[in-house]
Amino acid sequence: MPRGAGNDRRKESRQPNLDSLRVLGQPLSTENGWRARREIIDQMPVYTIKQLRELHNSERMSLGIVRPNRVLDLKIEAVEPEWKSEWQLLFDQLSLFGPVQKPLRKIPYKFSYVFECEDSHRTHNAMIEDWELGVLWLNEVVRLGNEKQAALSVKRKFFDELCSDKKDTLFFMGTVFPYNTWVVLGIFWPPKLNQMTGIQGTLF
Repeated sequence: MPRGAGNDRRKESRQPNLDSLRVLGQPLSTENGWRARREIIDQMPVYTIKQLRELHNSERMSLGIVRPNRVLDLKIEAVEPEWKSEWQLLFDQLSLFGPVQKPLRKIPYKFSYVFECEDSHRTHNAMIEDWELGVLWLNEVVRLGNEKQAALSVKRKFFDELCSDKKDTLFFMGTVFPYNTWVVLGIFWPPKLNQMTGIQGTLF
C-alpha cells in the first residue's frame, strides 16, 4: 500500500454522508396559540441576565432562556461591510460539504436588543446572533433594493412584532466564548395566553 494511502482512506471515512441525514418529524405547528411549541418551552427554566451571569461563573452555564420584562429598543449600528482577512481565508477554504459555491455575504449592521429583566438595575444590551435575522435582512435587500431600508424593515419585524405587548417573548441566549457576555441566539414569540390566537404571521 502506498505511503499515506491509509490516512487518505481514514479521511474519506470521516467525510459527512448526506444520505445518512433523516428528518425525524414535521416542524411543530403554531396553531392554537403555539400550543405544541409551548408544551416544550414552558417546561424549561427561565432566568434573568443577572442569574445567567452568576450561573456562568459558578457552573459555566453557556445557554439559557430569558423573559425580558420590557423590550425598550432594537439598536442598529453600522459595522465593517467586508469580512476580516483571516475570516475570508477560512471562507475560501473547503466547506464541510464540499467547495463553497457562493460566498457568504456579510451583513453591514449589528442589531442589539435593549431590554430590562425583573431584577434589572439598568438596561441590558444584547447583540442578536439569530440566523433568521440575517436571512430576513438578505431577503429584504432583494425586495427593497436598499440595505438601510432592509435594516429598518428587520427592526420593524423583530421589535414591533416579535416583542409587542401581545407576545410572550422569550430570548434564547448564549455566551460569547470565553467571556460572560450573553447574546440573543433565537426568539420565541407566541401570543400571550390572554390574547386572541388568530392566524400567526410567518417570519418570512
